[in-house]
Amino acid sequence: MNDTNAARPRLVVADDSALLREGLVGLLQRQGFDIVATESRADAVRQTVTAMIESGDAPDCLLTDVRMPPTMSNDGLVTALDLKTAHPRLSVMVLSQYVAPVYAQQLFALPNPVESGGSGYLLKDRVSQVVDFIDSLRLVISGGVVIDPEVARAMMMTSRSGLGELTRRELEVLELMARGESNSQIAGRLVLSSAAVAKHVSNIFAKLGLAPDEENRRVRAILAFLSQSN
Repeated sequence: MNDTNAARPRLVVADDSALLREGLVGLLQRQGFDIVATESRADAVRQTVTAMIESGDAPDCLLTDVRMPPTMSNDGLVTALDLKTAHPRLSVMVLSQYVAPVYAQQLFALPNPVESGGSGYLLKDRVSQVVDFIDSLRLVISGGVVIDPEVARAMMMTSRSGLGELTRRELEVLELMARGESNSQIAGRLVLSSAAVAKHVSNIFAKLGLAPDEENRRVRAILAFLSQSN
């Protein structure tokens, strides 16, 4: 029984809405997650997660809202950014009510050292798409990157041409990578062969200077894309 519990991803859930917070807790517990703490204030999140990490009992992921007390601005996001900067192995999934590319840019612009935890930014509406939401959360916990499609499109519109060497098709492939899609999913969406997608991905890596022996090239390519802001 202990082995089973140990295998369950351990989450801290933070949202100032008691209804949404408890709804998330119930959903996640039914999906096999262990909720080790819940908080309604960003300052309490900071204290709780820091204390857990310092005691050697770090959670696998922080799932947090953007707007939270004490100021009801972007307290939840700032807390997540600070915690992930101080503890890179902490995975963070940010939930937002609004399409705010500047918030997502701040999250994905963080340094991405080897063996760092994953990062995700989703709109709250995605929670109702339970299978996709849970898949996205597990991907972030495993060290991956997830971006809401609507936010990704908004970030594309506000991006500089810092990735100007990429062709239009390569940018399309990179945008889909940023949404967490696999090569086979990208092939289906763009009506391309798997070999063609693999070639585009290889070209993206080469143009971004990501060597074959570099760790987690896919994540680093996505982060390079997402960090380009005005």
